[in-house]
Amino acid sequence: CLANNSEDLSNSTEHFLRLFNQTLTCFEHNLQESTHGLLPPKNYSEVCKNCNDAYKTLSTLYSDMQKMNELVNKAEPGTHLCIDVEDAMNITRKLWSRTFNCSITCSDTVSVVAVSVFILFLPVVFYLSSFLHSEQKKRKLILRRCLWGYSFI
Repeated sequence: CLANNSEDLSNSTEHFLRLFNQTLTCFEHNLQESTHGLLPPKNYSEVCKNCNDAYKTLSTLYSDMQKMNELVNKAEPGTHLCIDVEDAMNITRKLWSRTFNCSITCSDTVSVVAVSVFILFLPVVFYLSSFLHSEQKKRKLILRRCLWGYSFI
């Protein structure tokens, strides 16, 4: 968070906090436009649509800052970004996903489920086709014949 050997914020932290303020301003601006009555709106589609670019830019910058922090502090495991930056991103993500419900469902889910179902039914198809295409042998019961007949029974 701080620049080297000083009490000033680093350039990346200042840039992040500027983007954070812009994103919150976008949220507030779009909420004021959509609120005409006293009750809070339940449909935040305008916020999602109009603030998508600001949110994605902030999220990308946060990810880049995390990667840079991991590279710089490779020798010290468990190091994190400063708490102000992490807290700001947590607030933004909570607003975006829980309050405004702007999260986009992962499109990979459908393909993962389809491939899983396909693989699940492969053994069923294999054993069914094996059963249908194989020659079924009828079992012949061989009666045991006694050498002495039934006289001892």
